[in-house]
Amino acid sequence: MQIFQLDHDKVLSILPDRDPEGHKGTFGKVLLLCGSRGFTGAAYLAAMGALRCGAGLVFLGVPESIYAIEAVKLNEPVVFPLPDRDGMLAESAVEPVLARLDQTDAVLIGCGLGQSPGVLAVVCAVLEHARCPVVVDADGINVLRAHKDILRGRQYPTILTPHLGEFTRFGGVVGRDKMADAARFARLWNCTLVLKGRGTCVTDGLHGFRNPTGNPGMAVGGSGDVLAGMILGLLGQGIPALKAAACAVWLHGAAGDLCAQELGQYAMLPTDMLERLPRLLK
Repeated sequence: MQIFQLDHDKVLSILPDRDPEGHKGTFGKVLLLCGSRGFTGAAYLAAMGALRCGAGLVFLGVPESIYAIEAVKLNEPVVFPLPDRDGMLAESAVEPVLARLDQTDAVLIGCGLGQSPGVLAVVCAVLEHARCPVVVDADGINVLRAHKDILRGRQYPTILTPHLGEFTRFGGVVGRDKMADAARFARLWNCTLVLKGRGTCVTDGLHGFRNPTGNPGMAVGGSGDVLAGMILGLLGQGIPALKAAACAVWLHGAAGDLCAQELGQYAMLPTDMLERLPRLLK
């Protein structure tokens, strides 16, 4: 397996130039299915991560019970309500979600969704019907543990973004060679894997990227939601799954490093990372 390491110049060389004749549809229409009662921040952070990485149109579907909160928090994304039960997506949300997939360039599902039969139904429906890349994060990964085989049938890119706990609960094993273990998992489950943590590994099973950026100050709730949204924003612009994930991971860590330099590791927040992304992308 070929293993690469990114730096700032390499990341910027992978990102496409903005078409001077382009419009908002040119730069990707992306769909996020995130959030639940008590976890409104996850949806906000993921949506802003997609926007900060250049997505042209960001659509955020949330449980109806938190729609008003997200609509007030977010100015740029198009926020819309979906049927819910007990503050989480209901099974009846499947139909309106599927109606949007044909007009979508990439999908993110999982950030702050919680775990319920309705969430499982929506996650499975998206993976079965989306004809575009899908990023599965957090509770999206958790509810799939008993339905793993759905990943093997996907004909379009799937990116999984677990931390070590989610990875092991899904059946992954981490030994002395984290990259080799990640690559084995990616081949087994037909996905691109972002195995988060110190020295995050990004691999499709054939090629891998080790990430040198990042610091312990990033170990705070919401950091992973920002990353998931960033990956989505790059996917929506047509960057291949492995490169989109690797670039997002490097940028996410580099933004965290800027925060640590300027604010210190104790006080930095995921919103601080969002604010520093423009400097890295300029």
